[in-house]
Amino acid sequence: MPIVSTTKMTAQQFLMLGEASPGVRLELVNGEVAASPIPVPDHSHVVIQLAVLIENHNQKHDLGELHHDVDTLLDKWNVRRPDILFFFKARTHLIGEKAMEGPPDLAVEVISPSSVEVDREDKFEQYRAAGVAHYWIVDPRLRTIEAWRLDAAQYVSAGQGRGSENVQLPPFPDLQIPLSKLWRKSSHG
Repeated sequence: MPIVSTTKMTAQQFLMLGEASPGVRLELVNGEVAASPIPVPDHSHVVIQLAVLIENHNQKHDLGELHHDVDTLLDKWNVRRPDILFFFKARTHLIGEKAMEGPPDLAVEVISPSSVEVDREDKFEQYRAAGVAHYWIVDPRLRTIEAWRLDAAQYVSAGQGRGSENVQLPPFPDLQIPLSKLWRKSSHG
């Protein structure tokens, strides 16, 4: 993720910057503004398909609020934009007017070719440190999903799936996720 500005700023200063230019996604990483590329078709397809499955489940059970690609304040120096984020009802007070004012109950990142290290290492650690209770990593190229659950301030594996398996992952034990619905028919894995 290329650094756009090396001028150190806090999350509150970053959030006051407003919208980025079209085609640019900005995040605050350790106090520095970083840009990430716009997602590729495989990425956006997975995000939409998974968000629809989660939101249909949410509507049926009235669990909370689902969001996509919104500034999320993790701590004083970090603002990330998870591909999908979910807040259970008890924590929807963290949903602000312009940004999420605290970590979600679930953050989902869909790996793009350029984001493997960021999603698997940097965001993994930042979400853990911020107290994101559940973190899912989806890889469209490998056709896999991994679920991580926070336990005693560390992430532990909470489930996984690949290919066309049907999986149930925390924090939604009653949600069946048919992985075959996530993958584009023309993508290769």
